[in-house]
Amino acid sequence: MQNTSLYLKNVTIYLEKKIVPDGGIYIENGQIKRIVEGGELPDLPADVQIIDGKHLNAIPGFIDGHIHGAYGADVMDATAEALDTMAANLPSEGTTSFLATTITQSPENIDAALENISRFENKLGQTELLGVHLEGPFVEKSKAGAQPEKYIIEPDIEKFLRWQELSGGKIKTITMAPEHDNDGSFIGKLAESGVNVSAGHTATDFAGMKQAVGHGVQQVTHLCNAMSGIHHRDIGVVGAAFQLEALRGEVIADGIHIAPEMLQLIFNNMGSERLILITDAMRAKGLPAGDYELGGQPVIVNEDRAVLKDGTLAGSILKMHEGAQQLLKLDGVDFEDIIKMASINPAKQLNVYDKKGSIQVGKDADILLVDNQLNIKHTICRGAIAYSS
Repeated sequence: MQNTSLYLKNVTIYLEKKIVPDGGIYIENGQIKRIVEGGELPDLPADVQIIDGKHLNAIPGFIDGHIHGAYGADVMDATAEALDTMAANLPSEGTTSFLATTITQSPENIDAALENISRFENKLGQTELLGVHLEGPFVEKSKAGAQPEKYIIEPDIEKFLRWQELSGGKIKTITMAPEHDNDGSFIGKLAESGVNVSAGHTATDFAGMKQAVGHGVQQVTHLCNAMSGIHHRDIGVVGAAFQLEALRGEVIADGIHIAPEMLQLIFNNMGSERLILITDAMRAKGLPAGDYELGGQPVIVNEDRAVLKDGTLAGSILKMHEGAQQLLKLDGVDFEDIIKMASINPAKQLNVYDKKGSIQVGKDADILLVDNQLNIKHTICRGAIAYSS
């Protein structure tokens, strides 16, 4: 797909500081070149492609920082085809960039997945693979969830550095249990190197989380799931996310991983500034109900959820725009809040806010045209139309 100049007209543009009604966005070579407030852009090039937004909303593309698979593909397949399948299909749900997320597995399988990601080349007109979310294997067995227990190991800096090298330096986020690094030497080295260290699959308490934040933890993985919850004598990891301003929390807003009432409680306590919408989706997303697998384990998928044989939730089949729609139903949540949770916050957390996460001249043209219910009408990935409904 060739990149040409593109002009979006008659759109309500959600900039970071203000909303522009009946505006226009001129895109060239994959970047936002001009934002027009009222009226037409003069002297458009002859070959420009024009989309009449017909009063749709222009918002920044969604960034999914935690996704294992979708549409029949899984990151652990360790094939170019699997990553290509994900990148080709994710624009339909408004995702313009993502982190390919691994699962606790044998070292050989993790090696293969990371080497495959290092070789992957992003294509125009597809969702951009930004890097890797290494989920496990340095997690707590009692909070394994769908992480295969037999492959869980203690934090090992040499192993991590080798994996970082195999990935081509693409590991951006790691999920780990901070209680297995009490002196903070592992967390500290990762944080210093710019890796986003996220506490997850952890049984630590509030004091442990406070200590972990001091060592460099700045995120909580799929908040409420596979961690200590709020108790009146110890507020646990969930309470730590509420209380410690340094933490952002991932949320799977499918109404299953977190009850709607709990999601409201989380929003009331953390606000849109500190929440990050993710899907944590697995292979079956976008496919019919049936039997699938995750991390080598059989998974049963019905119309709304994916579970292991024992009933443990095994990732999700959530689409990003559906998660955003669920969040929009909460009291006090508006479009600006959605943009923070699905675009701005993940971009800041992954240190790509200089080019992603908001509609701004000079940034990548990752833009969604949506109606007032957040239904996706057009997805533009780096200046190319990747999806139109």
